[in-house]
Amino acid sequence: MRYKHKMPFGAEVLDDGTVRFRLWSPKAQDASVDVSSNSLPMSRLEDCWFELVTREARPGTLYQFTIDRQHRVTDPASRYQPLGVHGPSQVVDPAAFTWEHDNWRGRPWEEAVIYELHVGTFSPEGTFAGAERKLNHLIALGITAIELMPLSSFAGRWNWGYDGVLPYAPANCYGRPEELKHFVDTAHSAGLMVFLDVVYNHFGPEGNYLHLYSPQFFSSRHRTPWGDAVNFDGPGSRVVRDYFIHNALYWLEEYQIDGLRLDAVHAIYDDSYPEFLVELAETVRRSLPRERLIHLVLENNRNAAHYLKSDPQNHAGGYAAQWNDDIHHALHVLITGESDGYYADYYGNPIWHLGRCLSQGYSYQGEPSQYRGGKSRGEPSQNLPPGCFVSFLQNHDQIGNRAFGDRIGNQSDPRKVKAALAVLLLSPSPPLLFMGEEFGASNPFLFFCDFGPELSSKVREGRRSEFERFTQFNSAEARARIPDPASEETFSRSKVDWSSLGSASHFSWLCFYRGLLECRRREILPLIKDILPGASKFETLGARAVSVVWALKDGRKLSMIANFDNASLNGSKPLYGTLLYTTVEGSSDLLYTGFVPPWSVAWFLASQNTVFPLRLGAS
Repeated sequence: MRYKHKMPFGAEVLDDGTVRFRLWSPKAQDASVDVSSNSLPMSRLEDCWFELVTREARPGTLYQFTIDRQHRVTDPASRYQPLGVHGPSQVVDPAAFTWEHDNWRGRPWEEAVIYELHVGTFSPEGTFAGAERKLNHLIALGITAIELMPLSSFAGRWNWGYDGVLPYAPANCYGRPEELKHFVDTAHSAGLMVFLDVVYNHFGPEGNYLHLYSPQFFSSRHRTPWGDAVNFDGPGSRVVRDYFIHNALYWLEEYQIDGLRLDAVHAIYDDSYPEFLVELAETVRRSLPRERLIHLVLENNRNAAHYLKSDPQNHAGGYAAQWNDDIHHALHVLITGESDGYYADYYGNPIWHLGRCLSQGYSYQGEPSQYRGGKSRGEPSQNLPPGCFVSFLQNHDQIGNRAFGDRIGNQSDPRKVKAALAVLLLSPSPPLLFMGEEFGASNPFLFFCDFGPELSSKVREGRRSEFERFTQFNSAEARARIPDPASEETFSRSKVDWSSLGSASHFSWLCFYRGLLECRRREILPLIKDILPGASKFETLGARAVSVVWALKDGRKLSMIANFDNASLNGSKPLYGTLLYTTVEGSSDLLYTGFVPPWSVAWFLASQNTVFPLRLGAS
């Protein structure tokens, strides 16, 4: 099988062997395509489009556009940049790749156990082929979905991916387009979904030439942390919206990606109707075969619940889920005691926030946020199913945005981390792991980039100034110890240390994760689709413990009790049901009397006749 997404822009190999070049340039008076030493004039069409159909180009041909005989630029819809973002684009024929596993249709969302990875640091090679060689490790772990951090071409030799400037072109340092397709095809053959993180809220600061010939891509009506916003609602926005909607379809169709995670959509400003996010989701559902299980996920720090659909299998529109920062923050505070920055919103009563997240999705559903200056945050989410909220204890942001990129294992006692994981990996919400955490990787994941000298200096100083308000970085000497994002050493230190798996302690962590994920597959997964939205309850047990009950359609109840205290809980009521999992070592019979040791978690499945909630008192 061969897959090709037809686009209204860029370089397209046509059925007769010719190549059609199309460019939208409202600012240009004329445009040409430079192929080898030839400059081929493009015809000016209506609505600021330029086009050329020629036999002087073929798959593999390098080309650039020249605007008004003075600006030579890359194709903004380039499928590949063999020499980087400042070099020529390359004509790619997507139909040249033959897919071996064309019967793949995806997996239901409730089966998602997500593994986030950065291609450049996941394997020693830092390539698609290197990542492919690690797939058996992920399968044995119990992963069902790989989430790739952004792949769009960026300036320099390394980058997180969020500074991409050519969203259709996989970064050449990871491999060619066909190598990415081979990775996806191989993952599908093993039953793994592949998701991709995409960035539609801004372009990176180096290598983006759109302002020279298509300034309508940007709008001064809205401002973002990166400057003028992408124009989703002003004059010329129709083409801009199409550019990004086609990008989503391109990855889902041409690369057979199973789902997209849309980065920081709170920085997408759009006053139009229907807004861009709604139009994108509706177009995806309408354009792709209904039998394909496509999953769209948001990152949105506004906790906007209205984008989420109540039925994950309903393909009529909407988004399957959103990353749930609330549950991360609550768990992080419980096991580290940290209170700086946004953790201040959870520090006063972290166990309550955890219980609300587990039973209702968001913790902030319209309440005022101290960290945001008293502004309300969030929308009601209690009637949404738990599948709408992706949960995690670590991800690229929560590690890499720390000054030293330190992982949770370097911040908290293993017993506390295991208690948090026993809650998170068995809860009905889809869990997300960050590469290396499954074997307790101790190397950092730092913030890194590779811009030119002037921009690198600005990034370095900007990075260090971000931490001025933290007590430990209130001196220039302390801030100078923060790793330089532009240093090659910073990038190298962020590579996953696979050799550490040879040590007993790291292998023990791997066994712990495998055991939890196997329990999830065996005991929790069959129950998820039967959980009644809006019927879950939680109860805090003192300042450091919580019980949660999820009601099922057939009257049974899934329940969990977690004690994040140094003191035991001594129950005033016994616990009921079949014990599914516990961190309690030795005899677990005491759990049925309501005795819960410090830093321990237990999961139960009870029959229709069990009385809830479970009330316990601290000893």
